[in-house]
Amino acid sequence: MTSKERALLKARASAIDPILSLGKSCLTPEFTEAVREALDAREMVKINVLSNCTEDPRELAQTLSERTLSQVVQVIGRKIVLYKEIKKTEKKTEKKPERKPFKKQGSMRRNV
Repeated sequence: MTSKERALLKARASAIDPILSLGKSCLTPEFTEAVREALDAREMVKINVLSNCTEDPRELAQTLSERTLSQVVQVIGRKIVLYKEIKKTEKKTEKKPERKPFKKQGSMRRNV
């Protein structure tokens, strides 16, 4: 990730609120799975580390990024921002059947 990309992501992260809180139990497999699901849905996740969590937020961010295959955008105080690019699936476009050109056959008026 380049510094310009990181700066752009930091700017985007300032506008979002934390959607997950990391508390007393710290990193559990369930919490890691919740972060993974949130990243799959949103690309960027902001996590609030509560004061009763005794571990260092920077270490938690590094561990979470390794487990979820994401990147740490920033750690400010007790807030962690993670980013994982969503792979866009290519939509398969079905070929529409070709239409035959319209041939004008005489007058469209009916003789009444």
